[in-house]
Amino acid sequence: MTETRLISSEVLNASGVQFGTSGARGLVTQFTSDVCAAFTHAFIASIRKAFTFTQMAVAIDNRPSSPVMARSIIQALIDAGIEPIYYGVVPTPALAYTAMQDNMPCIMITGSHIPFDRNGIKFYRPDGEITKCDEHEILCEKVEFSTIKAQPELVVNVRAAELYKNRYTSLFDADFLIGKRIGIYEHSSAGRDIYQELFESLGAEVISLDRTSKFVPIDTEAVAESDKEKARLWSKQYKLDYIFSTDGDGDRPLIADENGEWLRGDILGLLCSKALQIEALAVPVSCNTIIAESSEFKAVARTRIGSPYVIAEISKLAKTYSKIAGFEANGGYLLGSDISINGRVLKSLPTRDAVLPALMLLFLAKKSSVESLVGNLPPRFTHSDRVQNFSTEKSLRILEYGRQNAQELIELLGFDNLSVVKVDHLDGLRLELSDNNIIHVRPSGNAPELRCYAEAGHHEQAVTLVKRVLGNVRMI
Repeated sequence: MTETRLISSEVLNASGVQFGTSGARGLVTQFTSDVCAAFTHAFIASIRKAFTFTQMAVAIDNRPSSPVMARSIIQALIDAGIEPIYYGVVPTPALAYTAMQDNMPCIMITGSHIPFDRNGIKFYRPDGEITKCDEHEILCEKVEFSTIKAQPELVVNVRAAELYKNRYTSLFDADFLIGKRIGIYEHSSAGRDIYQELFESLGAEVISLDRTSKFVPIDTEAVAESDKEKARLWSKQYKLDYIFSTDGDGDRPLIADENGEWLRGDILGLLCSKALQIEALAVPVSCNTIIAESSEFKAVARTRIGSPYVIAEISKLAKTYSKIAGFEANGGYLLGSDISINGRVLKSLPTRDAVLPALMLLFLAKKSSVESLVGNLPPRFTHSDRVQNFSTEKSLRILEYGRQNAQELIELLGFDNLSVVKVDHLDGLRLELSDNNIIHVRPSGNAPELRCYAEAGHHEQAVTLVKRVLGNVRMI
């Protein structure tokens, strides 16, 4: 019998899986073994033009579908003559950091914060996260391959988990967090088996909170009201100084102050950058405007939303500045250059990371408090949320209408007493209004959702703006 040969580009084109703001995303049902194999073979072919390698690292998050996808990807690597190294369930930055140190590419199977009926794949070259150009090449590669017939056993190598912990515990003395009571909201985070030991190694008393057997899609840009209430209750119940958590794959932090109030990710990034004495920053347009206006930095470049865009801008800034970083409104921190901390060198890691901003915030708050650090910033507040199960096609129609009729759009959204002062099309539709507030809408790059970001002089104002937009947008 003649064996059926598949073509990677044809399989991917028919799959319905698309690249979003970070990685390929789709429904679990779309990530068949053939689709996983097609992505793997295409990725290998695309980076072989620039890199020589014989091994590739693979890791997963805690989604029920991730181990199945891992088996297909690992078998595809074997079929391609590449030795797979499987690191099991670890944070995405742990996988990326380890692979970069070992000069090999890697694949992370994760859907990050999106619901458990979806999943995704993130790709890393030996020198870091792939670019938008790399994504295009992967989709266009025409690699012949056979349908996967075997499902290999998953044997875990612990190197990535150990190397990632050591990356941060080696920066500080063992008494760095003595006297601190830190709660870790574990839920189903990929790093939940790492974080307690990491913080305890630095002297903290750690309380494990709400570990779950089911996958929980934590979105650090749209924190659920139930999670806000949990944090406040935990803070009082356990007398916590700090609560640390992440999204599903451990690259976006979620951090609460002494009162159990979750910090906005861009504020966390700003404070981390101050602690690291960063010279130049790359941040998405959705971040708080106080960052660009800060005198702390020599340059702040605005980008589209998504880590590939931030990384591309970091590369440009590196031509002029020596201490470079980037972060996103979701809190993920990208270190673009080697940095000295306590006389010890921290190597660059230009992919989203949750642990670095968490530790640097504690470093900055040694003689103060997290609440006071945030309170001393200029009074400018952001908020964001999203409406789910909202088709991308409808989102794009609304954005196009707003580009042509910005004033009419804001009136339809409930702002008929205001006028549009400035329109920004860098990513989605960002409108500066006559009362000095900002509303910004864009379709999610990862799921059928419409996201809304707002900025105002008071937190309650920003929350009200988002609620009004998302409440009225369904009617358009």
